[in-house]
Amino acid sequence: MKALCIIPARYASTRLPGKPLKDICGKPMICRVYERASLAKSVDKVIVATDDERILQAVEKNSGRAMMTRADHKNGTDRLAEVAEKFSDVEVIVNVQGDEPLIEADLIDELVAQFELDADLQMATVAVELHDEDEMKNPNNVKVVLDKKNNALYFSRSLIPYPRNFGKAKVYKHIGIYAYRRKFLLKYSKMDSTPLEESESLEQLRVLENGYKIRVIISDCKFIGVDTEEDLKLVNEIWQKL
Repeated sequence: MKALCIIPARYASTRLPGKPLKDICGKPMICRVYERASLAKSVDKVIVATDDERILQAVEKNSGRAMMTRADHKNGTDRLAEVAEKFSDVEVIVNVQGDEPLIEADLIDELVAQFELDADLQMATVAVELHDEDEMKNPNNVKVVLDKKNNALYFSRSLIPYPRNFGKAKVYKHIGIYAYRRKFLLKYSKMDSTPLEESESLEQLRVLENGYKIRVIISDCKFIGVDTEEDLKLVNEIWQKL
């Protein structure tokens, strides 16, 4: 099964402008993400998809592959689909966020493996269990509830499930790493937005509202997305110990 890893990267960021080019131990963050993703055994190619020449040059300068995409994409999925259209020989597309410089290669391999195990699977993603009550209530942490086969039932910024009987069900935080069958990604990118998607501002709800399943891998990896200068400092400290 041929798999392609795409890392969408935009220069603009409300909280941390120029985020993909922020330094992590001597290299731009986007290059660190690229290096980690390239360690995945299941992926044939890794490509950074960007709308900014500075990011393209930084990746290529560090021996990576990058592709310019349109600047008017509304979301990362559309940028992903633009690149996926050019690789008709690929069956699975993995979407790694450009602000996850500690991404684990084994997790990428685990995502790709789901499609080898289930011929009907169209999309997969990742979640981690939450234990801290403040994190559970934080609307910036997207929560997901699952069925018995680890398919997503719903994603929400609200606390789900509601703890009427506390401790009866686990609370999971959704991690924005996705894998798709290529044909489904192209189909999904052309679907109209849906009411729940717009209400929660969560693009993945479009998939559920259209009747498709999303498989969720439960991971114990530590995820530190870089959104602030504090996050950047922490990741630099961790990277120095790797």
